[in-house]
Formats: sequence, C-alpha cells, structure tokens
Amino acid sequence: MMYSLPNLLTLSRIAVIPLVIATFYVSGPEARWVCLTLFVAAAITDFFDGWLARRSNQVSAFGRFLDPIADKLLVAAVLLLLPAFGMLSPYSFIPAIIILCREILVSGLREFLAEVRVGMPVTRLAKWKTTAQMTALGVLIVGDHAGLGWLPVQALGEVLLWAAAGLTVVTGHDYLKAGLSHMRAQDMKQDGGEAGESAA
Repeated sequence: MMYSLPNLLTLSRIAVIPLVIATFYVSGPEARWVCLTLFVAAAITDFFDGWLARRSNQVSAFGRFLDPIADKLLVAAVLLLLPAFGMLSPYSFIPAIIILCREILVSGLREFLAEVRVGMPVTRLAKWKTTAQMTALGVLIVGDHAGLGWLPVQALGEVLLWAAAGLTVVTGHDYLKAGLSHMRAQDMKQDGGEAGESAA
C-alpha cells in the first residue's frame, strides 16, 4: 500500500518542491513558466491521488498522513519564496502569514486528535480553500514580469491570495472549534475518571 499509485503521486508532490525552489534562482520569464508548470503538475496530483485511492480502494493510513503534509510543504515553500524574491507586496505578507499560521494550527490539532483517536475529515470548504491557494500562488509565480503586459498579474494574484486567506480563517475556525470540543470532552472524561478513583 505504501508504494501504491496514489501514494506515489503524493510523494511526487514532495519531490517536485526542490525543483520549484531551484527555478526561483534562475532569472528570466522562461524560468517563471517552468516553475508554474511544475507547480500546476504538483497541484493536479492533489486531486488525482485521493480520487485514485478511493476509486481503486487503495486508501491507506500512509496516504492519509502524507497527503496534507505534501500540500502544506508545497504551499509553505512558495509562500516563503515569493516575498524573498520581491514577488509579493508588503501588504500581501499579511495573508501569507495568516495561511502559514493556519497550517501550523491545523497540523497541531490533527496531531492532538490523532492521539485521542479522533479523525478530522477535510471539509468541502477546505477543498475550496486549497484550490484558491493554489490558484493564487500559481498566478503570483508568473507575476508581472512573465505575464501578459496588459494584465496586472501580480495584483490579481494578491487579490486571490487575500480571498484564500479569508477561506483559511473560516476553515481554521471550524477546525479549531471541532478540536476544542474534543479537548473539552477529553478533559471531562479525565476529570470523571479521577473523581471515580477518589470516590473508590
């Protein structure tokens, strides 16, 4: 199961990250388009790995563990590279930080809920959030220097990034609310157990 086709697609999404990073260090519009091609190919695998896993009945614990990590690594790498190479305005650092903080928060929640054997399924809105993020980052990778001269590509990408950050806040709140309810239930369970031991 670890080396099934869906899992290999997920692994390929991680393997392409060094190539995406390398293109940022190459000047010229051609490098931007190569970077976009690699990024889009990686983003497409995010759809097909899950679809293939369900279709071929190859859903695995390894795939469920790795899939969200692959997404977060790819998004985080590009979000850090864009401002480093002057491809993001200072005002758009804010949605970038929001997105990164949300990913760390959700990762922590998933780790806690895994310890108490509670799953946190991906919601439809979270999938829209991922789509908005990938679209915004893809547009920003091209930017004004490699885009169409008459189209403000970077401005469009930054608007999409703000929209993605808005969805990020909403979905992050939903996950946090669900996580806190499980935490309270866990605390009540422990308190009840301790009270029972004291009574005994």
